[in-house]
Amino acid sequence: MTTLPAVAPPHPRAVIWKRPLRAGEAWRWLRAGWRDLLVQPAASLGYGLIVVLISMAIVGGLFAFEADYILFPALAGFMVMGPVLAVGLYEKSRRIEAGEPIGLLRMILVKPQSGGQVLFTGVLLCLLMLLWMRAAILIYALFFGMVAFPGLDHIARMLFTTPTGLAMLVVGGMIGGLFAAFSFAISAVSLPMLMRERVDAFTAMGTSMALVWNNLPVMLTWGAIVLVLIAASVATGFIGLIIAFPVLGHGTWHAYRALLADRASGTAPQTAPQTPEVSDHRGAGTQGVRP
Repeated sequence: MTTLPAVAPPHPRAVIWKRPLRAGEAWRWLRAGWRDLLVQPAASLGYGLIVVLISMAIVGGLFAFEADYILFPALAGFMVMGPVLAVGLYEKSRRIEAGEPIGLLRMILVKPQSGGQVLFTGVLLCLLMLLWMRAAILIYALFFGMVAFPGLDHIARMLFTTPTGLAMLVVGGMIGGLFAAFSFAISAVSLPMLMRERVDAFTAMGTSMALVWNNLPVMLTWGAIVLVLIAASVATGFIGLIIAFPVLGHGTWHAYRALLADRASGTAPQTAPQTPEVSDHRGAGTQGVRP
């Protein structure tokens, strides 16, 4: 009988869900991301440029196929897919820590420890983004009816100067916030974790959600930093992403290392004394107590 590779969830004691991290720790992650960018900066900036070109191509495609009505949901969906696009940046930060060679090609041709689990997680996040875009269209239809999209020249006036538009912004913002919070929770740690450790996608996403929930102050601060920098970069016509995206990608790696410091470094976690366990010594056929 063929045996499958062992990709199993970690032992429960290998994870400390609650970290003694203050909200200001998020700024340290940002500074660490900047330091990683400055190590052979051409690789990180080149990676950021690739992300910018992909983003511009997608926006151009929306206009070319007259699908500009989903432009704003698509821009919001960038926050969902961002962690997947940043896998090469996680790889560079990992290589910096390990003292391994760094280069743009190595960042693009990544070989995650978890294998295809990274791709599977990316597919799940892509489906989540598509669900959000469909929800955004339905919200528009519920408030304005089956009316053709008025175009980008008129949409701002329709949204900000009419009661219906303001109501749609409130409801859409609340629903979009739920999508954003969920995607952030399952991806904040899972993608770097899949790059570094041999675990399955659902274990990584569950671990990420637990760590975000149990470390809300620092993770909310980090999420706000990500949101502000991405929004500012989009406002510059995506040009700002050339720098901001690599810094955030490298910073996310350091967030993962801080939240899963013990297991990521391979050292035993410092936990409170445990109740003695009963183990089965099969050779003796008896049970013994081990501390």
